[in-house]
Amino acid sequence: MNVRKMSLLTLFIALSVIGASIKIPAIIGSVALDVFPALLAAAFFGAGAGAMVGALGHLLSALIGGMPLGALHIIIALEMALLVSLFAVLYRKGKKHLACILFLLGNAFIAPIPFIFLFDIAFYIALLPSLFLGSLLNTIIAYVAIPRLSAFQGYYFKGEMHG
Repeated sequence: MNVRKMSLLTLFIALSVIGASIKIPAIIGSVALDVFPALLAAAFFGAGAGAMVGALGHLLSALIGGMPLGALHIIIALEMALLVSLFAVLYRKGKKHLACILFLLGNAFIAPIPFIFLFDIAFYIALLPSLFLGSLLNTIIAYVAIPRLSAFQGYYFKGEMHG
């Protein structure tokens, strides 16, 4: 990995931290704009880079929020890495709409399934509106931003970005 790529990934992680600080009140906790930088990194650099930004971005977001779920945030970070990787693979294959839809559904409805077993179904149901809203906002921001930032591909990314 070259210095330019490491610097850009660090920038995306920093954007996740900034996004984590932008809170939108929700039913349980708040919705943060911490995921879209991971989706950008996934589109620009691929699954591994996107997964790293997604996992670290979530952990830093949770830390800023006071780690309300404690060690369970590690599970969420792993889920985020998986979902962002899936997004990257589909997006880079030209299946942009499918990538966005699967990320949205996975993050809003599938990722919180472990909480049914750890807490109960009521907690899961209570999370859904907030997770859906947060996932939707982050996905829309990424979907709109990726093609616009692609204009800088030749200058900033020096051939790193594909698709």
